[in-house]
Amino acid sequence: MNAQKRFDIFARLRDHNPEPTTELHWSGPFELLAAVLLSAQATDVGVNKATARLFPVANTPQAILDLGLDGLKEHIRTIGLYNTKAENLMKACRILVEQHAGEVPRTRQALEALPGVGRKTANVVLNTAFGEPTIAVDTHIFRVSNRTGIAKGKDVVEVEQKLMRHVPREFRQDAHHWLILHGRYTCLARKPRCGSCVIEDLCEFKDKIDL
Repeated sequence: MNAQKRFDIFARLRDHNPEPTTELHWSGPFELLAAVLLSAQATDVGVNKATARLFPVANTPQAILDLGLDGLKEHIRTIGLYNTKAENLMKACRILVEQHAGEVPRTRQALEALPGVGRKTANVVLNTAFGEPTIAVDTHIFRVSNRTGIAKGKDVVEVEQKLMRHVPREFRQDAHHWLILHGRYTCLARKPRCGSCVIEDLCEFKDKIDL
């Protein structure tokens, strides 16, 4: 795929959704960090239901620690893998309190040092909370990038590196959100809705489905 086609793709995605954002509910960097940590192998809808119960009670690292592990589990038990996620969130909160004065750090290295926080989560926080032009690659973005030809790669790191290299700078800040939403609602895994896709004529997928 050439540079002009990539530019046209992101221009259309921007025209279709000028102000994209995460579908997770959050207010402040810590709420976003906690929500993304809880969202692994879970839907945003499910996470939002749990955080709607949790955040009014505890939405700071110290408040989570004060809640205690059992109290935290009670608030998030509707989320898959809640036991492991609760333990990771508690450990992360302790590090935030003891090493970062209760604040979410703004560097990838410090974020990835938190239990339960990998490269994807760090990228989401850096991008959405702090305005960094990072691109977090999840299963949706990996699929869309490979299928359309925007950025082909064997793994998420290779796709991320190619996206950072090939996405025009003016679109980089919002590229993560456009691609994940496109993968979630249009470029579906089993039956992509090519017939209603705003970039169908630019997409290089060979087996398009007219849905």
